[in-house]
Amino acid sequence: MEKIINEINSLKKEKNAIILAHYYAPGEVQALADYVGDSYYLAKVAKNTDADIVVFCGVGFMGESVKLLNPEKKVLMPDMSADCPMAHMAEIEKIEEMRKQYEDLAVVCYINSTAELKCHSDVCVTSSNAIKIVKALPNKNIFFIPDENLGRFVAKQVPEKNIILNKGYCPVHAVVTAEQVAQQKAKHPNALVLTHPECREEVLALSDVIGSTAEIIAYAKNSDKTEFIICTEEGVAYPLELNDPNKKFYFARESFSCVDMKLNPPEKVLHVLKTEENQVEVDEAKRVRAMLPLDRMLEMAK
Repeated sequence: MEKIINEINSLKKEKNAIILAHYYAPGEVQALADYVGDSYYLAKVAKNTDADIVVFCGVGFMGESVKLLNPEKKVLMPDMSADCPMAHMAEIEKIEEMRKQYEDLAVVCYINSTAELKCHSDVCVTSSNAIKIVKALPNKNIFFIPDENLGRFVAKQVPEKNIILNKGYCPVHAVVTAEQVAQQKAKHPNALVLTHPECREEVLALSDVIGSTAEIIAYAKNSDKTEFIICTEEGVAYPLELNDPNKKFYFARESFSCVDMKLNPPEKVLHVLKTEENQVEVDEAKRVRAMLPLDRMLEMAK
């Protein structure tokens, strides 16, 4: 592994490249990355660097988001098959149908979605700013895509809006059950439950803190508590334990892994740095359209 890391570091200097890793990527990739974070944070990081090449260790829509914000940079994915099923879980036909059905409608698109879906949306949101932005929209009717669980969580916080839910979900978060969380709570009665809002409603009901991946990591780091039950992908164990190795972290289920996120080992990072294969491409017309809801999000999130 040391040889691989040395080769990666040498190629980064030679090619003016940076490596970005999502919190759900393998721990050894997070360790060698220049920046680790959630998808939108990493897309912004790429924009603020002078790197010519960005290697993004995550899934398809994330690399696409980096390319949307950085059209002049070469964006490489260690594995082009790494995808997020939820990012595709909304239909353009359904969006158009909703627009016909409701005159006063805003299509709110979770950033965890394809560029194509962003093209048909009015504003993007992240899991940390969704409530703020939905509240601020002048529209009474909101079609929230693609994630039903996040949409339902937002709807509870913004009861004055008519939020229409879409039947999308994260296959990793949606399988966590209330029973699994209750079992962990019985085993660890002093632990706080920290949960991503992509989890089911009944899991959120058992949680002490609900927040984005970055918010979960920050809360655990700053909390006086020493035990936590984590309801999000197991890749966060790396930053959680790095921040405080003396704290205990228990995951809500035994297998809490995103198979696609794990398609980013150091060997594949080295390969794309050598070959510059797996470039992310976004048609310019699509990029311009997809940027409109992203730009509106930036404006409204200020």
